[in-house]
Amino acid sequence: MTPWLDQVFCEDALAGLARIPDGSIDLVLTDPPYNLGKDYGNASDRQSVEDYLAWTERWIDAVLPKLKDNGSLYIFLTWRYAPEIFVMLKRRMTMMNEIIWDRRVPSMGGSTRSFSSVHDTIGFFVKRKDYYFDLDAVRIPYDAATKKARSRSIFVGAKWLEVGYNPKDLWSVSRLHREHAERVDHPTQKPLEIIERMVKASCPPGGVVLDPFMGSGTTALAAKRLGRHYAGFELNPAYCAILEARLAAPEVPPTLAKKRGAAARRKAAAAAVPAAAAIPGEAT
Repeated sequence: MTPWLDQVFCEDALAGLARIPDGSIDLVLTDPPYNLGKDYGNASDRQSVEDYLAWTERWIDAVLPKLKDNGSLYIFLTWRYAPEIFVMLKRRMTMMNEIIWDRRVPSMGGSTRSFSSVHDTIGFFVKRKDYYFDLDAVRIPYDAATKKARSRSIFVGAKWLEVGYNPKDLWSVSRLHREHAERVDHPTQKPLEIIERMVKASCPPGGVVLDPFMGSGTTALAAKRLGRHYAGFELNPAYCAILEARLAAPEVPPTLAKKRGAAARRKAAAAAVPAAAAIPGEAT
């Protein structure tokens, strides 16, 4: 029996990581506080720059021994602290990618004193050269028009045309607006689409994903849906209750989930049109 497997512990990760044996994790996938002053029910996102970076280094040093030798790590960050944290990780691992998540933020409003920030930064790191990575699991299919345009004999039987293309390092996936079917009561919830791509690519079937900052539980839910195990920690009891409910809920079939998501997007777009017309160019 493995008491820590498929469990999310409602406690501080720095206190609880001793539960996880060293060398037992295939993938660390985490979205830590960005230190931007968000309300997570505690002061974790309201530290001085020095304290935040020192705390980040402490949890990184506590997490990395849990990884297998061929394990990987993905970390969501803000551009404000990504340079310093990337340097910390480069001293300990090999950086494979900086991935830009384009959140598809609407063009109306925004800053009037700088360029509006519409992306999150994701670092992809590995422990050694033989790291697990399954590109075929996350390829994006070519559309019919592209396939038709490449129907000449020289393309017949081309694997890349049949299996799809590499998602590259710019991921354009909408943030979860308030009407989205996935959305729960968490200020920085990440879309399942992004988390599932990471899990498929970097954790083998039956492997284990660790998230020391579970939040709304998206990492655990993605692992469960994809036939992987999970382990993690969450400090806020309210978020623990949310993630437990998500993990216990019946899975919605993908087709129905897409229909609900499309309906929610149409509703949100319709609501935004009159508001945009009423306040053209207003900064927020």
